[in-house]
Amino acid sequence: MTETTKTHVILLACGSFNPITKGHIQMFERARDYLHKTGRFIVIGGIVSPVHDSYGKTGLVSSRHRLTMCQLAVQSSDWIRVDPWECYQDTWQTTCSVLEHHRDLMKRVTGCILSNVNTPSITPVIGQPQNESSQNIYQNNNNVSNKPTAAKILGKVGESLSRICCVRPPMERFTFVDENANLGTVMRYEEIELRILLLCGSDLLESFCIPGLWNEADMEVIVGEFGIVVVPRDGADPDRIMNHSSILRKYKNNILVVKDDSNHPMSVVSSTKSRLALQHGDGHVVDYLCQPVIDYILKSQLYINASG
Repeated sequence: MTETTKTHVILLACGSFNPITKGHIQMFERARDYLHKTGRFIVIGGIVSPVHDSYGKTGLVSSRHRLTMCQLAVQSSDWIRVDPWECYQDTWQTTCSVLEHHRDLMKRVTGCILSNVNTPSITPVIGQPQNESSQNIYQNNNNVSNKPTAAKILGKVGESLSRICCVRPPMERFTFVDENANLGTVMRYEEIELRILLLCGSDLLESFCIPGLWNEADMEVIVGEFGIVVVPRDGADPDRIMNHSSILRKYKNNILVVKDDSNHPMSVVSSTKSRLALQHGDGHVVDYLCQPVIDYILKSQLYINASG
């Protein structure tokens, strides 16, 4: 498959990130490596979306702290960003609504049809005037074909992520192509398949099987319209988990399970273990959290008490 025929993917991870761990970052890296190895996908971005403060989880520290810790954790990455939209809403947002927000935003920014867009949601876009007229982002005054190229998609997505996320990526990461340039045979104007996939551990997948925990309509959208990339944790068997849910079985082809080293050292790292290590002064915390995050936690006196 060529660069333009592969599916271009943005990985979106939702969660508490209380705090964000090395395991979270490694989850992104493992997912990207696996998707690239399949030969079917190109991962062009990763988004960390911390949950709203009103989620109500015991010991959840303020989003102000969690956003800062996430920024520190991804500051050396050239493709993973932190997005504050979920935290900045008036109340808690479902995972489904977060996916829809980013889907609609990417649709606006890239000017192309995303492959997993069925119907537009009513999710508001930050900074987008409600009465703004719809205009093709790739409008060309010289009547040259205005279909987006891979490079322009990457450019627009990169521009978008740098504008809406807390951490600005190095701009040389993305290439902007002049629409009037003669691209020859190297890159033709053609449509790019762009998808936003939910990235999660097998523990979240397992939660889909708990009766009443998830809204079934939301599950249909998350798995059926978007799709999931699952990174196994703690030796869990995603295939076995999927057999316990009719919706997961129904959309099994939309669930990509990362198949790499199941004994990866980061697969057992969790925020819970990190908080316990901090509370007990356990030196193993350096194995769980990156140093800038540890420094911030100690400076802000977070998680030191059992109450969080």
